[in-house]
Amino acid sequence: MSDPIDADDDAAPQRQGIQSVELAMQVVRALEEGRGPRTLSQLAQACGMSTSKVHRYLVSLIRSGLVSQSQRTGLYDFGPAARRIGIEALRRVDEVALATEYLPSLRDRTTHSVNLAVWGDNGPVLVHWEYGEHALPMNIRIGSTLPLLDSSVGQVFLAYLPEAMTRSAIVDAASAGESAVAALAHAERIRAAVRERRASVTSGSVMAGLAAVAAPVFAEGSLPLAVSVALPARLADDETVAAIERELHVTTAEITAALGATTDGHIPVTRRG
Repeated sequence: MSDPIDADDDAAPQRQGIQSVELAMQVVRALEEGRGPRTLSQLAQACGMSTSKVHRYLVSLIRSGLVSQSQRTGLYDFGPAARRIGIEALRRVDEVALATEYLPSLRDRTTHSVNLAVWGDNGPVLVHWEYGEHALPMNIRIGSTLPLLDSSVGQVFLAYLPEAMTRSAIVDAASAGESAVAALAHAERIRAAVRERRASVTSGSVMAGLAAVAAPVFAEGSLPLAVSVALPARLADDETVAAIERELHVTTAEITAALGATTDGHIPVTRRG
């Protein structure tokens, strides 16, 4: 049964909607397309509105939690409500929901923290976290976008996504003074190493004292996911990393099989008794 509609709405050939809501969403879309915090004038230009008009919408969006303003820089960005909506939308993707069911077991077998990342508009986004026994020197939250070239999950996406999807992010991530050609060559070396190992291992590149091991999950007809085990760098000796890789490959192979996908070179599922 459909929801009841006012008689006035029934009489109209097309539902009118609420123009102020649609205009507010233009401001939200301008934030999304800006790929980072934006000034009031940048938002106004992107929306084709006056700064005073955009400011009025921003006041309401801030009150609702969809937008926030930095007290230090004055720049506008997505607020806590927007992050919660985005995370919940990602969690409702079937592949993510299924993959998260396997993470507690991996955490228990390794004793270390485990997380799941998906590819967002601007890079890998953390959507789930299982905390392990060891405290981590980090301030990375669910919903955070991680570096493409420096994080273990970023390197996994770099290795297994189509190059066309990561090229602009690689160029954007180039260090000061580094040419696009040099950045792409550096990315290609990372891509080859990760594909050969079927995993990425990083230490101290995202945050001092933090190490991580990540591997891909494949889904039929979908972009890959990345599962990562995070641990204090002081514990990441060769033997520990090798043991984590083995358990991680078991888990990612199980998830891949559960999603109905197979990939050449990905290790077969190992059934535990």
